[in-house]
Parts: sequence; structure tokens; C-alpha cells
Amino acid sequence: MIRISDKTLKDLEFNTVLNHIEELCNTEHGKAKALQIIPFSTKENLHLALQQVFEYKSSYLNDSRIPNHGFDSINTELKLLGIENTFLESFNLKKIISINLTVNELLTFFRKNKELYPTLYQTSNTITFTKEIINLIDTVIDKFGEVKDNASPTLNVLRKNIHEVQGKLNGSFGRDLSRYNSLGYLDDIKESIVDNRRVLAVKAMYRRKVKGSILGNSKTGSIVYIEPEATIQFSRALNNLQYEEREEIVKILKELTNKIRPFSELLSEYQGYLSDIDIIAAKTKYAQKFNGVLPKITEDRELTVKDAYHPLLYLNNQEKGEKTYPQTISLDKDNRIIVISGPNAGGKSITLKTIGLLQIMLQSGMLIPVHEYSRMCLFNTVLTDIGDNQSIENHLSTYSYRLKNMNYFLKKCNDKTLFLIDEFGTGSDPELGGALAEAFLEVFYERESFGIITTHYANLKMLANELPNMTNANMLFDSRTLEPLFKLYLGEAGSSFTFEVAQKNGIPYSLINKAKKKVERGKIRFDKSIANLQRERSKLQKTTSSLKTKEQKTEEEKERLDKINKRLQHKLESYQELYDSNQRMIYLGQKLNEISEKYFHNKKKRELIDEFMKIVQVENSKRTKQTTKQRKAKKARQQKVVKEVEKKVEVIREKKKEQKKIEEKLEKEKPKVILKIGDRVRMIDGKSIGTIDTLEKGKAVVNYGIFTTNVAIDQLEFVERKK
Repeated sequence: MIRISDKTLKDLEFNTVLNHIEELCNTEHGKAKALQIIPFSTKENLHLALQQVFEYKSSYLNDSRIPNHGFDSINTELKLLGIENTFLESFNLKKIISINLTVNELLTFFRKNKELYPTLYQTSNTITFTKEIINLIDTVIDKFGEVKDNASPTLNVLRKNIHEVQGKLNGSFGRDLSRYNSLGYLDDIKESIVDNRRVLAVKAMYRRKVKGSILGNSKTGSIVYIEPEATIQFSRALNNLQYEEREEIVKILKELTNKIRPFSELLSEYQGYLSDIDIIAAKTKYAQKFNGVLPKITEDRELTVKDAYHPLLYLNNQEKGEKTYPQTISLDKDNRIIVISGPNAGGKSITLKTIGLLQIMLQSGMLIPVHEYSRMCLFNTVLTDIGDNQSIENHLSTYSYRLKNMNYFLKKCNDKTLFLIDEFGTGSDPELGGALAEAFLEVFYERESFGIITTHYANLKMLANELPNMTNANMLFDSRTLEPLFKLYLGEAGSSFTFEVAQKNGIPYSLINKAKKKVERGKIRFDKSIANLQRERSKLQKTTSSLKTKEQKTEEEKERLDKINKRLQHKLESYQELYDSNQRMIYLGQKLNEISEKYFHNKKKRELIDEFMKIVQVENSKRTKQTTKQRKAKKARQQKVVKEVEKKVEVIREKKKEQKKIEEKLEKEKPKVILKIGDRVRMIDGKSIGTIDTLEKGKAVVNYGIFTTNVAIDQLEFVERKK
């Protein structure tokens, strides 16, 4: 059973990750669920969640993109369905149709593409596909969200009567409008609407001359709004019909709601399914921001991450345009605990947090920013002690709080635990605190827990050096400038560079010497030895890097020379074959010449034929007899070679055509030089250079020294201006 404490999630800033995912959700339900994400408690559910996100991410590379999954919440509708004798209005029913259509579209899509998205199909396969809800609502509600006229015979009659009365009311009002307007009783606006009823805009002075009911007046009092007497009775009839229409609509909607009520549980399931898809999509979008991948999940106890980035730091630096340095770190059964040491501000804490946050994200079903060849196992517990742990509400000092935390570690630590401790043992007397920290670390080691700690204590570095399954590590620093390189180096403890950093920051040398005298000589020598080792290693790494570069260049040069050698060898073989062929042809030519000359003198045909047949037999004896199949194969090979050559020639031609187009384009784009008398020019595509003697009507006389010629200016290319 996997259980990660809230303290660990808080220490590793997991809530910030959830806030980012919440922002990427499309629905309110998805946003609410995003903030409740926690690491999965079972491996089965975790593997399912990781595969879902992995498949959703792969959909961006496929032609079959996953359809839209957005929806409006139907919580209100579900509450109403849960209460007897309530009914849903037409706009509520439209929301239910929308969510049903969206689910149906997704279910159909995953069914068609189950080979591309097997896990998403498996998840959707448990959801019921139905068109019954849509059909029930479609018989009553039209596409505009209104109740249809034919929803019931009574409603159909009422609607016809309403249209009829509305027509009479409009006709009557129109006649009164025309009459009173012609008499000049109406204002420029002529009519208005008051309480959803058409009224005449009568000038105040004529209000007694217009028969009807006064429903109001303008702010200035200059206009009185009167409903004509003739239309009042139609308005009353219309109101009565509209009241009856509403009663009939309520009756229809109640009947429809009662038919939909049995589907309440299914609709709730639909809403949950779509919000789950929303979470998967948001996790995918988040992974794309930092090129997140799914590493190999191994059953062996191993945590090997290559080129791992802290996602929050990566995104923050990306916004600022700053570089983020990746880390590569490995823990396995032969190297369970890593002790990182070295100066502050070198990246020790961020390395610790990177491993912890990536482990938590992976166990919460998220893709993480690591190299795809990384291998990670799952931990039942991740324990952290990071940052300033002073507890104000419990009136505990930093050290007291850390001791309580270590006590909790002792209860929970086992071989399925990953522990991460920053500045292990600090907060008390260095020697006593270091001794207690060493005792704790030995217990964690004996229980075969995996862990990473950061420390400045020399005794912890020495312990890591002594125990076989524990390793020292340090964050690299430039040996000359003492600037951090943000790169973890395994196998060697790091110096704190205490006095070196102090000297670099301008602390007087006399004061540093005074401090050195107050410290045991052994400690100084130990720290100095580590510092010297780090400097030497830095030099060796530079030398190694330089040698590798030279080796790589040598290898490239060797490959280049090998290729040249092969080409030369091939050419020599071709020339040898050509030479042999030519020598053979010369020999045959000489032989034919001899027998021809002999025949010329003696005119003996039989002798000529015998001599010729001898030559043919000798030549045929050199040839190997081939079967029809062999001849066909040889011919096919020859044809294949010819085709390959033709293809290559075609490619070269195409490249030349493209190059020519580019050159022509560049030539056209080049600013045209206005030619003047005395300019040195040449014909386009020509080589000879001459001088312009005269210019007239778009033509120029060009002097080439020996001769002159009359040429159109647009045929000339500028070479040099007269000095």
C-alpha cells in the first residue's frame, strides 16, 4: 500500500504542480479534481493512469486526434432529478443532451481506435453508450432549446390560438397607430414596449383624446404611454392563452423529467468520466511544457534518472530566458544512499528536491522531464526533511523539530522507503549533532532504505566512504573561480571551500589565518585534501574532454581517408578493367587485320573462315556459359544499376534547377546598377570585359579594345565603375 504524507507533498512543492495542472483544465469539475490529485495507493491504478496520459500525448502525433471533451456542469440538473415532482427547464435539458453527445462521440472514437489507444478504450468501455436520453429530449425540445409545438395536441392548439390572437392584436394596434399618427397625437418615436405590451407614445397634451389604458410616462413627462382600448381585450385573451401555454409546457416538462430521472446515475457517471478525461488532457499539456516522458517502471529496486530537470525551476527559468542544468543520479541495491557535500549555492538542495518531486509526480500519474532511458521503481513511502523546519505553533526549535521528524523516520523507514534530508544533523553542536546524525544514518542503512542527504559534516562523508552501499558525491565547482557548475559528481566527497570562499569574498588573510589556528589541524588538512582532489579532478576532466575531442576528430579524419581510399581503389579497379578490355580489343583487331591481309593476297575463303573460327573458339573458351535465369538476373542487375544512375542524375538535375532558380531569384532581387559611360561591363553569361563608350535609347556601344559592339543595356552586367 503506497502512502505519501502531506508534509512530504508540501516540502516538495507538489501543490504548485497541481495549480499548474488546474490552470490547464477546461472544465470546473476538472479544475476541482486537479487540486485533489495525490499519489496513487495501488500500482495497478498508477500504471493505468500513466498509460492514459502516455496515450493521450501520443494522439498529438497521430492523425486520429481525440475529440473535444469539454462540458458544462450538470450538478444543478442532477440535484433536481434527485427531488420528486421537480422538473427541468428546456435549457437544463439542452445541457444534458450536450454532455450525452460528447460522451457518445468519445466512446465511438475510442471504439474505432482501440488499437491506437488501448488503455483509454479500456477505461471508456465501462461507460454505457446510449441515445435514449437524446431521443427522449429531441421529441420535446427543438434545436433552439424551445418546447416543440407538437410536444402535445393541447400545446399545438394553444400555440395556434396564440398566433391568431397575436395577429389580431398587431392588426388592431397598427390601425390605431396609423390613425393617431395622422392626427398628430403621437411623438416621433410613435410606439414603445411597457410590461411586455405594445403601447402608443402619445404627446402629453393629447392624452385625453386617445382612448385606452395609461401604462406610464417618460422621465420628462412629455410622453404618455397608452395601450389602445381596442387592443386591451386582445391583450387579455393573449395573456390567458400564454398562461395556459406555460401550464401545458410545465406538464410536458414534468413528464419528460420523470422519463429522464432513472438515468440520473448514468448522467453523474458521464460527468465523472469527462472530468477524468479533462485531468488526463491537462497532465498531457503540462508534460508538453517540459518535454515530459514516461520512464521505464521497474520492479527491481532501482532509481536511475538521466538528464532530470526540476519542472518548476525549468518552467520558471524558461520564462526568464535562463538555462536550467539537468542532473543524472542513480540509486540501486549496491548504492542505496548518496551523501552530497560541498559549498552552499552549488545546487545540492535543488538536486534533492528534483529527485523527490519527480518521484511524487510519477507516482501521481504524470509524465516527468527526464531522458526516456531513465529507470524508476515505486516507493511505498517518501520521507522528507527539507528547509527551515522551525515550528512556531508547537514552540519547537529547528533542532527539536528535526529530532521529532527523525523519530517519525525511524518508525516508517524500511526497504521500500525513499528518504530525502537537507543539511542532515544541523541545528545543534556540530560534533554532537554530527554523531547523532551518523547514528540515524546507520539505522537507515541497516534497514536498506534508499536515500539522498546533503551535509557539511566530515564524519558523514567518512561513513559514506567506509560503507559499501553508500556513496559520496559533490556538486562541481570551477577550481579557479569557485563558481558552481551545477553538476553532480558521484564517488567523491566535496570540500566546503570555507576559507577559499572567504578569501575570494575579500576577508583579510590575517583573519583567515587566525581562524585556521582555532580549528584542529587534522580537519583543515582533511578539507584541504578534498579541495585539492576536486581541483585535480577538474583539471583531469578538462584534459579528458580535450583528449576525447581530439580522438573524435582523429576518428572523423580516419573515416574520411578510408572513404577516399575506397574511392581510389574502386577507380583503380575500374581503370584496370578498362585497360584489360582495351588490350583484348587491340589483340583481336590485330588478329583480324592479319587474316584479312592474308585473304587479300591468297583469296582462300576456307582458310579465312578456319582462322576466324579459331579466334571465335578461343574467345568463347574464356566465356562462362550462363543459363537463361542467370542472363535474366545479370540483365536485371544491369537495369537496376542504370535506373539508380538515372535517379541520381535526375536528383542532380533537380538540384541544379533549384540552384539556378535561387540564383535567378537572387539576381532579380539584386539592386540594378544604373550604367554610365566609362563603366566596365560584360555580357550576361559572358567572360570578356569591355568599356561603355556611348549610351543612347537603351543601347550601349561597348569597346573591347580590338573591336566595338552595339548591345542592349539589359543584356549587360556591371563589373566596375570608372575610377
